Amino acid sequence: MISNTSPSLADALAAGTVVLDGGMSNQLESAGYDLSDELWSARLLAERPEAVAEAHLAYFRAGADVAITAGYQATFEGFARRGIGHDDAARLLMLSVDLARDAARQARDEGVERPLWVAASVGPYGAMLADGSEYRGRYGLSVAELERFHRPRMEVLAAAAPDVLALETVPDADEGAALMRAVRGLGVPAWLSYTVDGRRTRAGQPLEEAFGLAADVEEVIAVGVNCCAPDDVEPAVEIAARVTGRPVVVYPNSGETWDAEARAWTGRTRFGAGQVGTWRDAGARLIGGCCRVGPEAITSIARALGRA
Repeated sequence: MISNTSPSLADALAAGTVVLDGGMSNQLESAGYDLSDELWSARLLAERPEAVAEAHLAYFRAGADVAITAGYQATFEGFARRGIGHDDAARLLMLSVDLARDAARQARDEGVERPLWVAASVGPYGAMLADGSEYRGRYGLSVAELERFHRPRMEVLAAAAPDVLALETVPDADEGAALMRAVRGLGVPAWLSYTVDGRRTRAGQPLEEAFGLAADVEEVIAVGVNCCAPDDVEPAVEIAARVTGRPVVVYPNSGETWDAEARAWTGRTRFGAGQVGTWRDAGARLIGGCCRVGPEAITSIARALGRA
């Protein structure tokens, strides 16, 4: 939160609808950056941090109220494979929050007066593997092992004081359980967002079960879905709202399909701002886009919600 007089994100969600940003990777690629390695956009935290800040700023200019940091694939293990030690990796994790906050300050300097928030991305275990397994789950790890993977990174991000932790693109209820254990006591609110296929997680569990894990976790201020097809959003919103009673977050992909082997998107776009009102009416309160959804689409969402 950029101003001490601004409401918390939880209060803003209780009062109305908030606009999320769009995909970080597609915005960086559109600016000419090659993200074809295992660290994806997290590589630019070390190599071109100013590009990350500019991408955040583009979304604030487009009408987003919340910026999700470039830390989705930023992990101690992933950085270690690139020869980046623990202390430097921690610095880069904290930098991811600082860059989004810097972009919000720049937006303020340009005349943006609405409240702006920073969400620190916590991607799934599969994002570190960089083999597409975040769209499958079932890693062969126990809940305790997954908690041990996530907690150190979440502690570092919490120390950077983001407004919220975005526990996102979670494919498996087991990983959801691990994240719910890891987030307790960090002192930072969080949202939990699954990637889904119909009414089930990518790993095949019913969404009632998956969302139910967050129902009694006081740190969780919203639950929902991201990095899924737009057609999967509406039924998931209804289930999330009914099971948890929390505000619902949604930020689907464009509708194209990720080919992990080719590391490319295929198919056609099915994302349209005309769907936004339906999602809001079903209970969504934090609405944006994920992969292949850019600033123009975020402006359309803001307009559809009466925010621009």
